[in-house]
Amino acid sequence: MSLNLEQKQAVVAEVSAQVAQAQVIVLAEYRSLPVEAMTDLRKKARESGVYFRVLKNTLARRAVADTPFSALSDQMVGPLAYGISSDPVAAAKVLHEFSKGNERLVIKAGSMPNALMGAADVATLAKMPSRHELLSTLLGTMQAPVATFVRTLNEVPTKFVRALAAVRDQKQQQVA
Repeated sequence: MSLNLEQKQAVVAEVSAQVAQAQVIVLAEYRSLPVEAMTDLRKKARESGVYFRVLKNTLARRAVADTPFSALSDQMVGPLAYGISSDPVAAAKVLHEFSKGNERLVIKAGSMPNALMGAADVATLAKMPSRHELLSTLLGTMQAPVATFVRTLNEVPTKFVRALAAVRDQKQQQVA
């Protein structure tokens, strides 16, 4: 069933809102992909914060027109699913991981603002650590010197208490 004009405008507006916040868009061809697999992919995308949608290429072209992702318009051919994410790695990671287990999902292209990527570039992007992983690594790196400093400061009174305990033990042995 085809959409009427108002429905098409609503779809373009919804996708345009996602594109306005996006850091990456990944296109994947889903030809002959079973419904169960597509449902599983949608679930994984939702869990990762990726906007995942299958839509007509003409509507997608209108949504990315006059945006930093307009270079993708030439790649929009065939039955495509669109993964849009504000995390530069999330969409690439979800679609790349899923395509490893399902040869019927083929990543065609991707785009970061003003940069068109091929399938190999999307795979490279998917192998990068996510934003959360990078932040936790940064936090651990920032916390390590502070923790080492606190342990060093704690050693001074600990050594003093050990020295006092040794003197006490030595005096108790001399008395006995």
